[in-house]
Amino acid sequence: MTADQGKKTFVLKGIGVSPGVVIGKVYRFDPLDAQVSFYKLSNSDLIPHEVERFRNALKESSRQLLEIQENLKKTKVTEPLYIIDVHVLLLSDKKFINRTIKYIRRLRVNAEWALRMTLDHYKQIFEGVEDSYISGRISDVQYVVRRILSNLSGEKQRHETVREVGYDGVVIVSHDLSPADTAQMKLDKIIGFATDSGGRTSHTAIVARSMELPAVVGLDNVTRFVRTGDDIIVDGTSGLVVVNPYPDMLKRYEEKKRHYDDAKDEYLKYAKLPAVTLDHHHVQIGSNIEFIEEIPSAITHGAEYIGLYRTEFLYIYRDDLPTEEDHFNNYRQVVTEKNLAWATIRTFDLGGDKFPNYQKQVKELNPQMGLRAIRFCLKEVELFKTQLRAIWRVSALGKVKILFPMIACIEEIREAKRLMEETRQELLSQNVPIADRMEIGAMIEVPAAAIIADQLAQEVDYFSIGTNDLIQYSLAIDRSNERVTYLYEPLHPAVLRLIRRIVDQAHEANIRVAMCGEMAGDPLCCLILLGMQLDELSMNHLAIPRIKRIIQQSTLSEAMNLLKQAMSYNNAGDVRAYVQDYMSDRFPDEFQKKET
Repeated sequence: MTADQGKKTFVLKGIGVSPGVVIGKVYRFDPLDAQVSFYKLSNSDLIPHEVERFRNALKESSRQLLEIQENLKKTKVTEPLYIIDVHVLLLSDKKFINRTIKYIRRLRVNAEWALRMTLDHYKQIFEGVEDSYISGRISDVQYVVRRILSNLSGEKQRHETVREVGYDGVVIVSHDLSPADTAQMKLDKIIGFATDSGGRTSHTAIVARSMELPAVVGLDNVTRFVRTGDDIIVDGTSGLVVVNPYPDMLKRYEEKKRHYDDAKDEYLKYAKLPAVTLDHHHVQIGSNIEFIEEIPSAITHGAEYIGLYRTEFLYIYRDDLPTEEDHFNNYRQVVTEKNLAWATIRTFDLGGDKFPNYQKQVKELNPQMGLRAIRFCLKEVELFKTQLRAIWRVSALGKVKILFPMIACIEEIREAKRLMEETRQELLSQNVPIADRMEIGAMIEVPAAAIIADQLAQEVDYFSIGTNDLIQYSLAIDRSNERVTYLYEPLHPAVLRLIRRIVDQAHEANIRVAMCGEMAGDPLCCLILLGMQLDELSMNHLAIPRIKRIIQQSTLSEAMNLLKQAMSYNNAGDVRAYVQDYMSDRFPDEFQKKET
């Protein structure tokens, strides 16, 4: 591929959500820019026909989505089917339908224009909601409107053209993507994704990771700078996208891509081997998952267990409460996987920025520090007990550990344990098979928990350090605020001291300590955490081979020396610079020097 000298080069920074480097051609998938026709209905006799056109398009859209669901069920790598359920439900929403028909009748306009007015109405409502997760759900309405518009026009879905594009490798560039979009794309043509919106848990991110394709999201305005056919580089490791790279840049990235691809193949050779240092120190390596569909890839990449199963997604994409059987059937698929030593099920972390559809969100000034996680569980006791009963039941089928999120005090862990015992006794009285005991863990992600770690260690069987929130709360940084994200620093001296305190207090109490935050899968932090002597590291499964390789080529003694030196610095910049230099010199193949 050669760069077009007549086009301007753009370098955009976003969020790398699936690692790797790809170089290809842009396919600009921008369905929301589709032309919406407008015309007045010349007389009232045409109104019933227009309403009927709209209703027929609704029916056809619903039929298509249900067909997509059936096709998804036949594939191994899929987005969760219940995301499409949301879109099917929207197609039958009476308020959505009646508002569109009202515009047709009152304004005497065509169905396409009436539908666009309905979308604008919903946009205005959603944009007025301060919570980013809730306001982001306007994308579901947009996906549905786009599909109806396509059926009104009688045209093929625009994403079908991805099948016919003539390039060898296509990078899909879009504002955002729905599961229905990605489900129908010709996957062997697609090599990467770049989107304006999204985060680490957006649809695009989940799809990209499951397909193991490089992706960068949260680019804000990448769609403004590209046209179909432009040259593009997506660096999912660094979170960078380059549009129309100039020749020297293209050459460097071709080299970087070769390096990454070679390294990836090399890493996978070591993925199944244990993470044991040259001086025989063993660290157990697990995977964090949100969906059961991630398990096969996690095993392929060397996960020995599931270190964090986030269960709140059982609640988010549905309009009713999950039943005990819903929980049980879901957990069973994780626990009975014979290639995993155990599964750590974290009780639901609802509240904050995650609310189920059926529950009206209560506005809070600072939701991340509001009624969420264990606080929400202890308030909604019946919801909590439903989940606990299911976890107890599945414990009879395989090894399960339970993990309580956002513990801040002794009272919370004791009350959670009391409810655990209450549900255990209920099940025993009903002769339901359950395990004799289950390991109980506290997630240490609140500074208060780190400070009283010695006391909490007397109440639980293990700790799991959630660095994402621990760093956010410790450094008073809102991770979603782009103006201060540069201050989010895992190698900050205060963060290192907190982690070391947690580990020391856990070991003093003879309990194990794990880490399940993003820091656990950061290669730069690998030796620092090894020097801390954590027992377990759980991470995104794509990060596992590289982390294992670094540990296998290291010694515990050198890691402890690195940690000692790093902790002698009094500012984050110096710590990062020292660790970066050390890791680049020690592992030159894994850590390329920054290009200038």
